[in-house]
Amino acid sequence: MTAPANGLSPAEAERLAMLAEECGEVIQAVTKILRHGYESFHPNDLFKGHPKPGAKSNRERLEDELDDLRAVLALCEEEADIDLSLDCEILAAIDRKLTYAHHQDGARARAELDHSAEEGAI
Repeated sequence: MTAPANGLSPAEAERLAMLAEECGEVIQAVTKILRHGYESFHPNDLFKGHPKPGAKSNRERLEDELDDLRAVLALCEEEADIDLSLDCEILAAIDRKLTYAHHQDGARARAELDHSAEEGAI
């Protein structure tokens, strides 16, 4: 049998499929929040307008999906598919995102405070 054209091993392809699936589930959870709010519940989780015991809000569902995504990211990093250990690159990415954000004043202020603390430590 010939190797796939993309050069991925079956294990690498499977991890990428897992990553794509989890990203899709995060997207779905986010769109539910955009439509219905953080504290809304799935209609099947309500009884007479109140959440059933053990029901999860949209916020909790998003947190669960983000945990699953972090788990797959950790697996990909453990297997050396990706390297997420560079904090300075994450800070630079935050700066890029905040450049085009319109309503993130608190995050922007924290980022500026973090940068001034870094400069003072040098």
